[in-house]
Amino acid sequence: MISTRMMYMRPGNLIKEFIVEDNRQEVTKTGRVVHNHKGSGTVKIKGCLADATEEERAKYSTKGHEVTHTIVSAGAPEAKRTDRLVLGERAFYIVSVDDAGSLGISTIYYAEERSGME
Repeated sequence: MISTRMMYMRPGNLIKEFIVEDNRQEVTKTGRVVHNHKGSGTVKIKGCLADATEEERAKYSTKGHEVTHTIVSAGAPEAKRTDRLVLGERAFYIVSVDDAGSLGISTIYYAEERSGME
């Protein structure tokens, strides 16, 4: 039997374009290692942003980084764990990357939304 239910897509649920900023570790004058995210704005990912489910939060969160969102994009991974994805004034720290099926068809980024651009 064919379902007559339709999915309602709000304009905010459409594909968004994220700028990828690489994580570069640097050593300060005092010897402390800091994370410095930089990007030229040329590497971008197009994907759908959604809130993480409770199961995803439990499975992919790490010490100090709680997964708050998932970003699903077509193709092989273009960002790695610890990189940052920027969407306007919002920033998402990548906690985990899942190359679904290891086929390069789609990628799921599990991310923590960070307030500000620190």
